Amino acid sequence: MKALVLSGGAGTRLRPITHTSAKQLVPVANKAVLFYGLESLADAGITEVGMIVGDTAAEIQEAVGDGSTFGLDITYIPQEQPLGLAHAVLIARDWLGDDDFVMYLGDNFIVGGITDLVDEFRGSRPDAQILLTQVPDPRAFGVAELGPDGQVIGLEEKPQQPKSDLALVGVYLFTPAIHDAVRAIEPSWRGELEITHALQHLIDVRADVRSTVIAGYWKDTGNVTDMLEVNRTVLEGLERRIDGEVDEETETVGRVVVEKGARVTGSRIVGPAVIGAGTEVRDSYVGPFTSVAQDCRIVDSEVEYSIVLRDASIEGVARVESSLIGRHVEVTPAPSVPRAHRLVLGDHSKVQIHS
Repeated sequence: MKALVLSGGAGTRLRPITHTSAKQLVPVANKAVLFYGLESLADAGITEVGMIVGDTAAEIQEAVGDGSTFGLDITYIPQEQPLGLAHAVLIARDWLGDDDFVMYLGDNFIVGGITDLVDEFRGSRPDAQILLTQVPDPRAFGVAELGPDGQVIGLEEKPQQPKSDLALVGVYLFTPAIHDAVRAIEPSWRGELEITHALQHLIDVRADVRSTVIAGYWKDTGNVTDMLEVNRTVLEGLERRIDGEVDEETETVGRVVVEKGARVTGSRIVGPAVIGAGTEVRDSYVGPFTSVAQDCRIVDSEVEYSIVLRDASIEGVARVESSLIGRHVEVTPAPSVPRAHRLVLGDHSKVQIHS
């Protein structure tokens, strides 16, 4: 069994972070979201991975390499434009051959992995198996309609009037039957080949399409709110570890990780929180559910429930919370006189100012 991992896409909902970085590489608890997915594939016993890449291909390849770090053998498959999930299957046809495969969206996060799901699929081998989960607003997702016996009878992509609250999770399992389906469909109004349309084609020709409703934790990490929530969830499983330098004036409370090469002085760190290698925290407070990446600098500041990416600095700032701070960002106090806000913001930025 193979895996097809989708790592293209523009990441528009995470701008401006994704103007300069692949959305799949934004870190959760100081590890790229994509890496969690690759690890779950390896845990499920899958070693051959085809990775769909787009404009950020060079960055993805530099971070993942040949896959040996994860126990995988990775083949990169370029997609010139993000033309839909079914299009990714279409262009990967030669590499996939006649093997069964898992299609995994690289910016999705599933607590507990997919080993049980893969084992179930291998045992029963339906033509397709999808994961579903209940969501409060299904209009933003692909939505499944189930019959009385739980069989999938219909699928819609981002419907205005959903027939259920069951959204498709970004993990799909297929036999080679999917290849005829993706060739049979036409682009949607979005100009994309939708995987929901391909699955609906399988249903229409009476193929065996099954579903598993997951009660565990799943997130599409496509926006800042979800990234922070996933970060919180992962940090909750943290085990205390102090490998870096922490002076006697510093108080660490609960599940705190200070990586080797980090230095914390005169500060208070309340877990769960992680301080990356090479980072300096001085005369500051780092609160729960915060991950600070490597080579950052936090001085005379307070940070809580946030993700701070590598090489960022926060100095002399009274309070930062519920924030995603990008790489090489500098956060400093505004001048006291005149009283004004001085901003240098990239496209699609969002700013909240207390006046």
